[in-house]
Amino acid sequence: MEQIAIQATKRTVTGRQVAKLRAAGKLPAVLYGHKVDTQQIELNEKEFAKAFKSAGESTIVSLIVDGKPQPVLIQEVQRHYLYDQPIHVDFYAVDMSQKLKVKVPIHLVGESAAVKTLGGTLVKNLTEVEVECLPADLPHAIEVDISILGGFEDMVRLSDLKVGSRVVVLGNPDELIVNVAPPRSEEEMKALDEVVTEDVTKVEGVVKPEVAAEAVVEGAEKPDNKPEKKEEKKSKE
Repeated sequence: MEQIAIQATKRTVTGRQVAKLRAAGKLPAVLYGHKVDTQQIELNEKEFAKAFKSAGESTIVSLIVDGKPQPVLIQEVQRHYLYDQPIHVDFYAVDMSQKLKVKVPIHLVGESAAVKTLGGTLVKNLTEVEVECLPADLPHAIEVDISILGGFEDMVRLSDLKVGSRVVVLGNPDELIVNVAPPRSEEEMKALDEVVTEDVTKVEGVVKPEVAAEAVVEGAEKPDNKPEKKEEKKSKE
């Protein structure tokens, strides 16, 4: 893979003034890491987006600040909470002679017969793995050929990854990366379709309708059983 270069310049704008920088199509960033003083920098937003699409966070890129190149990793990209566009970037300067630990994405390639022919469902248990190596040997991604998944008993584990002798995959070798789950049986599908009915009156705290009705009756005013007192008629004189 051809090395990716990103042009940048030192930044003097900070604080609230950074908003004007973004409005002009510039992206604020910071550079720190091996044998470099922390530097506030700025770069072209569109150029960065293009570079990041190719490099991601697992590829060494050349960050050229005011004409001086520096091998770096794109350490972190902060994005706008609403529009998802990058609003700030962290670049980490690396020592090309020292090993580093980086999480590398897993790319699935090929086609599984257990999915295509047997109707199974591909289950991705891991999307990235951590590796240790020299910066020059860092893989951009690790490909996993799922065409070897011919049956439901087949699976790919960490120990099955092919990364070369200069790269060490970290983690439990038996950890599952991808497998194929068999389709549900007719009995299982039928069980899912069954409507579960439950008597909610048996749930603690729920008042039965008849009890509630009785409570209303008990709380109502009782009629007076005494006969109405008839108004005495005055006798005519």
